[in-house]
Amino acid sequence: MTALHAAELRRDEAREKWMLFGLAAPAAALVVAVIIVPVGWLFWLSLFNDAGELSADNYARMLASKSYTRIFTTTFKVSLLTTALCVLLGYPLAYFLAQLPRRWAALGMMAVLLPFWTSLLVRTYAWLVVLQRKGLINQWGMELGLWDAPLRLAHNLNGTLIGMAHIMLPFLVLPLYAAMKAIDADYIRAAANLGAAPASAFRHVFFPLSLPGLFAGVTIVFVLCLGFFVTPAVLGGGKVIMVSMKIETLVDLFFNFGTASALGVVLLALTLLVLFAAHKLLRLDKVLGGGA
Repeated sequence: MTALHAAELRRDEAREKWMLFGLAAPAAALVVAVIIVPVGWLFWLSLFNDAGELSADNYARMLASKSYTRIFTTTFKVSLLTTALCVLLGYPLAYFLAQLPRRWAALGMMAVLLPFWTSLLVRTYAWLVVLQRKGLINQWGMELGLWDAPLRLAHNLNGTLIGMAHIMLPFLVLPLYAAMKAIDADYIRAAANLGAAPASAFRHVFFPLSLPGLFAGVTIVFVLCLGFFVTPAVLGGGKVIMVSMKIETLVDLFFNFGTASALGVVLLALTLLVLFAAHKLLRLDKVLGGGA
């Protein structure tokens, strides 16, 4: 009787596994069709040189050429600076929203999400109108006597950072605000009751508890910046060349799909490396007790 019961349990377990596999099969097929196959095809194209021969010339060219090194350096530099600007602007904003009453916080979050309702291209060209030599900022500044000559705010790194920080800011504020709202206010009250000043309570209690949201927002912003195209292409004025722009040039002008694919594969590998490092940091943060 026991052996028969064990056999029935095994059959039920196998049946349950097949049912779960059947439920997951459509999602798995979608992942394979949308992610695995395109990435595999991208990697396959990167293994062919200009003559159509199977080789690693595209990757060797990237290692030997200093121009590709500068492009990747610029990409990571712009991504890091944009992330830093978003942290400087987004952390105080998220903290301010987290301290507001629910109704006012909802209105504030609506203002944060409002740019999502406008096209990325429209927002970028709006910044170009504001930042260019005859734009609103330069005109107002010279009329008020703040400076005599137009400032170089567009078609350079400055304009690129301003536009990208504006576009990426909500991606930092949203997870950071969620993490801050999850922090129990009793922790701050307990620190105050134990004699901690407001600044000390914030530094030793609130800030460590908000780190998971901050790390999540930083990771999202940095990874999205690695593949940015429209904003640096418009506001950079051709002086800020990122990997995505180089890929577009190789495909559109030179029809060099092999080198473009190799750039895409390397950028994907670096992005996965960043995500892996972020995962390790988040796990370390939870081990140290910083999780909200």
